[in-house]
Amino acid sequence: MEQFGRDIGRMLRPGDLVVLTGALGAGKTTLTRGIGEGLGVRGPVQSPTFVIARTHPSLVGGTPLVHVDAYRLGSAAELDDLDIDVDNSAVIVEWGRDMVEGLRDHWWEIEIDRQWHGRGVDSACGGYTGAEDLDADTPRLVTVSRRP
Repeated sequence: MEQFGRDIGRMLRPGDLVVLTGALGAGKTTLTRGIGEGLGVRGPVQSPTFVIARTHPSLVGGTPLVHVDAYRLGSAAELDDLDIDVDNSAVIVEWGRDMVEGLRDHWWEIEIDRQWHGRGVDSACGGYTGAEDLDADTPRLVTVSRRP
């Protein structure tokens, strides 16, 4: 996931918006960490769950990364209220499906599906039995699409 993220990060430009969808533990933050490396931003890139959004400036004079976790947001209006600099940053939104329509006319959506092999419960809120049961090497099915 990190290598795929590095490849994506090298291609992102200011104004690009990427929505990441997948269950808890699917690799959304790991992918974003790789994107940050590809962009050459200041790290560490980690989950912004409690701060909602974190900006990582470029260390190489390139595009900054804005990493958003929309899990605790209740609506697209709350995401818009964050006043994210979408025009001048590459913006990655975890849990952002159906929440970014007002930010951009077009965006990338990356859906990550991990094979659970009975190790956990993949529910609508992404529950699982425990971190010790997750296997980092479990293959992922990644679907990339352009929206709308």
